Amino acid sequence: MIQSSWHKSLGLDELDEGRVKSVAIGRYTLCMTHYDGQYGALDNHCPHQGGPLGEGSIENGHLRCPWHGWDYCPLTGKAPGYDDGVEAFPVEVRDDGVYVELPDEQPHVRTISDLMMETMVNWDVKWVFGMVGHSNLGVADAVRLQEESGKLTYIGIRHEAAASFACSAYGKLTGRPAACLAIAGPGATNLLTGLWDANVDRSPVVALCGQVNTQVLGPGAFQEVDLAAAFGKVAPWAQSVLPSSNHAELMNLACKKAMINRGVTQLIFPDEVASLPAPEESEAGSPDGRMGLKTITPAEEAIDDAVNRLQSARRPIIIVGHGARFQMDNVVAFAESINAPVMTTFKGKGLIADNHPLACGVLGRSGTPIASWFMNEADCILVLGASFSDHTGISTKKPLIQVDLDQDMLGKFHAVDLPIWGELGITSRILSERLNGNGSAIDQRPEIVERWKIWRAEKERRLNDQRGRGLNSASVFRSLTDLVPDDAILPVDVGNNTYSFGRYFECHRQAVLMSGYLGSIGFAYPAALGAWAATQEVGTPFHGRKVVSISGDGGFGQYMAELTTAVKYKMNITHILLNNNELGKISKEQRSGGWHVWQTSLSNPDFAEYANACGAIGIFVREPAELDNAIAKALDHNGPSLVAIETDADLV
Repeated sequence: MIQSSWHKSLGLDELDEGRVKSVAIGRYTLCMTHYDGQYGALDNHCPHQGGPLGEGSIENGHLRCPWHGWDYCPLTGKAPGYDDGVEAFPVEVRDDGVYVELPDEQPHVRTISDLMMETMVNWDVKWVFGMVGHSNLGVADAVRLQEESGKLTYIGIRHEAAASFACSAYGKLTGRPAACLAIAGPGATNLLTGLWDANVDRSPVVALCGQVNTQVLGPGAFQEVDLAAAFGKVAPWAQSVLPSSNHAELMNLACKKAMINRGVTQLIFPDEVASLPAPEESEAGSPDGRMGLKTITPAEEAIDDAVNRLQSARRPIIIVGHGARFQMDNVVAFAESINAPVMTTFKGKGLIADNHPLACGVLGRSGTPIASWFMNEADCILVLGASFSDHTGISTKKPLIQVDLDQDMLGKFHAVDLPIWGELGITSRILSERLNGNGSAIDQRPEIVERWKIWRAEKERRLNDQRGRGLNSASVFRSLTDLVPDDAILPVDVGNNTYSFGRYFECHRQAVLMSGYLGSIGFAYPAALGAWAATQEVGTPFHGRKVVSISGDGGFGQYMAELTTAVKYKMNITHILLNNNELGKISKEQRSGGWHVWQTSLSNPDFAEYANACGAIGIFVREPAELDNAIAKALDHNGPSLVAIETDADLV
C-alpha cells in the first residue's frame, strides 16, 4: 500500500477566489485552484502536451489549459464530456492554511542514465560542464546523483560553447576527459566550436547531448537536429542511446575512444530513453582491462639513424610542440646531455622555462628572434610533438628528424628526413643513453645567453613606446612576467594580445593553454573555467595553482557572461583584458593586405564596472604607473577578478 502525507500548499489568503497557481511540493508540481468557495489540487500537467495548468485560468466554471485550451473541472480535474482528465488530490482547509495529501516519494529507480553516469565516473571523469534543459533532464538527474555522492562536479555555464571550450582546456592540461552537457537542437549545436577546438588540438572530451523523443524524430519536430550529421567529423565516434543498447558498454567506448584517440566522442540521449529503468542487476562499466600502455618504443633502425645524424651535427636544436607536454622531463634531460638549444612552437610555449640555459623561447609568428636565429644556424633539427603547421615557422630547408606518438602527424604536411614513431619521453631517454654525451655538437649556451641579452634590451626599449592612446604590450607583459605566480595556469586568447604574449612574456613553470589549430577567438575565459576545475583536484600536479587568463576585448566580449559562472562557483581566476576598442589583429591584416580598415572598431562597456556588477573585482588601468598595483591586487584576490588595461592597438 502506498503511504501518503499531508503538506501545506497555500496560506489562507494566498489564492483569491477564481484564481489558479502552480505550487511545488517535493517532486510534485500541483495546480492549486480556488473556485466556488472551495480549493482544488490537481496534477499540474495537462495530459495532452504537458501544458502547465497552473498558468491557465478559470473561465465559465472550467479550468482552461494555457497551451491548447482544453477544459477541466477546477476541483475534480475531470474533462467535461470526456472520460479523461487530470489527477486530483485530497484537500483540507486548516486554521493555518490549505493542505494537500500526496503519496510519499518512492525510492529512486535506477535509470539507463544512472548506469551510464556511474560508468563515466569509473573512467575518472570528474567534471561536467553544461546547461540543463527540457530534453536532457533524465541525464541531468543522473549527473546530479553522482555529484551528490561526491563523485563528480557539475558546472552550469551560460553558453554551451563555453562548456565545450572548458572541457577542451581541461583535456589539454590534464590529458583526461571532462564531459559537456547540452539539450537537443541549439544547445548541442552551440557545443560545436569548442568541440572542434578539442578535435584539432587532440584533447579528450565526452559530449552528452539530449535529443527529441524518438517517436517524433524525423519529420522535423521542435528543436530536432540530426545530431550525428551535425557533429560529423568533430566527433569521429558518436552513438545514439537506444532502449536495447548495451548502455554501460556505450559509455565504456565513449570514454575509451576519447582517451586513445585524444579527441571528441558523442552520446545522443533521446528524451524518453534517458529515464527508462536500467536492466536489473546491470553493472557499471570501468576501464579495467580496456586500456593499454602508450609506451611505444621506436624501431631500432630508426634510433640508429637518428643517433648517427645527431652525432655528426655541429649545431643540433630541438623543437617541442604541445604533444610533448607530458614528457618534458626526459626531453629536457636529453637536450642537456647534448647541449642542444630548445625552442617551442607557440602551442608549446612554457614547456621549458625561459630561464633554462638551453631555452630559446617560441618559434614562429608569435615568437622571439632568439628561436628564429638558432633555427637558421642549425644543421639538424629534432622535432618532438609538433606538426609543422604554417604557424610554427619550422624550416623545411634543414635536415629534419620528427618524433611523434601519432603516426598521422609524421610528415603530415610534407616529407621529413627521418620520421620516428614512438612515445616522446621513451625516445628521448633512448637517444640520451645511446649518444651518452658523445657527438660533434658545440656548446651553444654562451650564444643563447648573448641572444637573450639582445632581445631583452630590445624589449626594454619598447617599454618607452607611448603615443597617448593606451599602454604598449611590452609594458603589460613585463608586469605579468614579474607578478604572475611561477606555477600559474595561463589560458590565452587569439589576436594581437596573443602574439604579444608569445613575444614578451617569459615563462617559468607556468602551463599555457590556447586554441591552437582552430585559433578561436573567445577561448581564454571559458578555458579558464576548465583550468580552474583541474586546480581543485587534490593530489594532482595542478592542485591549488592560480589561473590567469589573458585576452583582448574582442575575445572577452564573446563569453563575458561566463564571469557570472566564475562568481557563482567562487573560482579563483584573474583575467587580464587588453582593451583597445578594436579587433586590432584584423585591422593589421587589412592594412598589410592593402584593404581599407573597415568594421573592426568595437563599442565596449566599462569592463571593470561590469566585473564589479557581476560580483567579481574589477580594476581599470589607464596609466603605466597603475599597472603593477592593479595586477597585484587582482592576483591577491581569492575569487574572480578582472584587470581591464587600456592598450594601444598598434604597439604590439
